[in-house]
Amino acid sequence: MLRDVLTPGGPANDGGAADLEPALARVLQAGTYLSIALIAIGTVLLLAGAISPLAGGPALHLVSVAADFAAGKPEGFLWLGILGICATPSLRVIGALVGFWRRGERGMVAVAVLILAVVATGIVTGLLAG
Repeated sequence: MLRDVLTPGGPANDGGAADLEPALARVLQAGTYLSIALIAIGTVLLLAGAISPLAGGPALHLVSVAADFAAGKPEGFLWLGILGICATPSLRVIGALVGFWRRGERGMVAVAVLILAVVATGIVTGLLAG
């Protein structure tokens, strides 16, 4: 798995460049499937509560997402799934950054850092813009 690819002495250090991409693809795939499942559960809970998903969704309150999820509220599942969909590509880039770092590919590390900087800039701009 990804841990095997990214750990010292693992396949990545034995020239296992081909092993990094499939491991990162599995991270992206698993994160996407999990996020879609959470959104589907949230949608079913909305419908079970006679709330139309087309009536405008629940507001995002980051401090209450975990509590709403634990309480089985639809908004907890929906927002956790949406946040997961948004975070999964960045987690893949972070995994690539670590893998490239361990393989000594400094140029690719710089690219990964720049990608994360662009994503962070977008998040900060969005939060400041309201």
